[in-house]
Amino acid sequence: MLEPTYPLRTQRLDLRPYESGDLDHLRAMYAREDVVRYLYWGPMDEDQLREQLAKKIRRRALGEEGDGLNVLGVERESGEVVGEALLFWASREHRTAEIGFVVKPGFQGRGYATEMGAEMLRLGFDECDLHRVTGQCDARNAASAAVLERLGMRREAHLVENEFVKGEWCSGLNYALLSREWAAARAAAGSVRS
Repeated sequence: MLEPTYPLRTQRLDLRPYESGDLDHLRAMYAREDVVRYLYWGPMDEDQLREQLAKKIRRRALGEEGDGLNVLGVERESGEVVGEALLFWASREHRTAEIGFVVKPGFQGRGYATEMGAEMLRLGFDECDLHRVTGQCDARNAASAAVLERLGMRREAHLVENEFVKGEWCSGLNYALLSREWAAARAAAGSVRS
């Protein structure tokens, strides 16, 4: 079981669980066509947003396979919510999880997705003893693919028109990172700083 001590702290952000007053933050991401363009759903209406908020509030610990952590990234300097990150426990037997991230439009392009994603990887590998963490995105989503690559994840597949989403055939990119790769990258980063 992993229930992190919140907030999780990165260089610029505090990552905290969703709370009942976070509907506006969820709306700023999931009710916008430009944000959900490459996700599986369209812009959410108020009922869908409230349902999602209730779900995300409950997702603050990993107790068993199928659980997820949803956290909001809060910029410490300004107190602004910049986006969210996810760690989803996919398999106990195979010690795998998936990461994800969404950044509000006004905060995109500043490295926040990479910062939140790195913390999700740290949780997965260092605190959950995972063997493998994956990430996936729509092949047209160059920004998300770039984040996964900056995180050190390896592109393992380009699936051509593998899913029918929102009335069109879409291609996907699958990325992964192994615990030994994570450890080697951290060791190399530590030796560069020395």
